[in-house]
Amino acid sequence: EVQLVESGGGLVQPGGSLRLSCAASGFTFGTVDMSWVRQAPGKGPEWVSSISRRGNTYYSNSVKGRFTISRDNAKNTLYLQMNSLKPEDTAVYYCTTGWRTVVTMKTQGTQVTVSS
Repeated sequence: EVQLVESGGGLVQPGGSLRLSCAASGFTFGTVDMSWVRQAPGKGPEWVSSISRRGNTYYSNSVKGRFTISRDNAKNTLYLQMNSLKPEDTAVYYCTTGWRTVVTMKTQGTQVTVSS
């Protein structure tokens, strides 16, 4: 059974940082492209970033230069380092399989709230 479990969210002040993690199981993680997707209250899902199985990365314009996606294939874990956070980054963040996708696996996600 494919499982993705996100963690690392929380409440942070504008300009702060958080590191999200996504623990994967039930599939060969190192052979799959992975993405982060977020959904703000009252809005549809928004693609944030992707990393290929080879480690190539791609970012939405809204987070480029502030967020860094990475993966540890030995640990079956996906990461998202978020710096210089803004109130508009407030959302539930989901990890998912695939490249530049907004389709998630209906996982729990992790809440990120940026507020003073």
